[in-house]
Amino acid sequence: MSPPRGHLAEPQGSPREYPTALGASTRETITLLGHDLARDVMGEVGFGELAFWLAAQRRPSPGEARVFEAVLAALADHGFTPTAIVTRLTYLSAPDSVQGALAAGLLGGGSRFLGVTEDCGRFLHETLAGGDPLPCDEAAWDALALETVRARRERNELIPGLGHHVHKDGDPRTDRLFEIAGEEGLHGPHLELFAAIGRVHPQVLGRTLPLNGAGVCGAALADLGLPLELLRAFALLARTAGLIGQLAEELRRPVANEIFLSVDRGNRSIPPEPYSDGGLHG
Repeated sequence: MSPPRGHLAEPQGSPREYPTALGASTRETITLLGHDLARDVMGEVGFGELAFWLAAQRRPSPGEARVFEAVLAALADHGFTPTAIVTRLTYLSAPDSVQGALAAGLLGGGSRFLGVTEDCGRFLHETLAGGDPLPCDEAAWDALALETVRARRERNELIPGLGHHVHKDGDPRTDRLFEIAGEEGLHGPHLELFAAIGRVHPQVLGRTLPLNGAGVCGAALADLGLPLELLRAFALLARTAGLIGQLAEELRRPVANEIFLSVDRGNRSIPPEPYSDGGLHG
């Protein structure tokens, strides 16, 4: 006999076990990270602290929580970026789907926006994992950074975290995050190497580029010992809050329809241009 509609049937036979250190529920309680959710977590643990705890499965120190939340604040919202615009436009198209609007914005987190956080953290970590002892003073850090920048230049590869399309003379988030990490005794090797790259890269590139905020966030997260595979996820967590703010503002002062109409009214018909593969196929 089929269970009533909306009722989840109990599995047949011996129940399997799926161990988790995260959330679990019984008829009377909910536990999270081994603690009673209602009594020990709600009202006692901040959301940023909880996000760190969930990912690392260890509770952060107050200093770690401060650096982590500074990263979240740094990445939350940067105005009318593509992620914000697509969120507003998706909400215009489907106002019944807030989840779709948020998801659309988050899907735009890639190598140009938000993904730099992970790219920079991985790049710094791979450099530091070379097997040699870590540098012991600023000159040694500069030497490692110079070698790293030259190698990337020879391979014609970009240096993640270097340069910004707006803050040409310095990203205001960068110095502040260095400062906070230093105050908390968490200025680790990833931040050390990133700072050294900022000092030496003009010798190789022939011009001075700023260390951008997304890059320094990746360095700071890596110094906190968080999984490199999740660094972009933390950037997306931060941007979720910003996208909620974008939607809230869209409700009060809508601009999405104007953006849509400006493109729609500005379209210009041109003759089709057949695709060319550069002669690779005859």
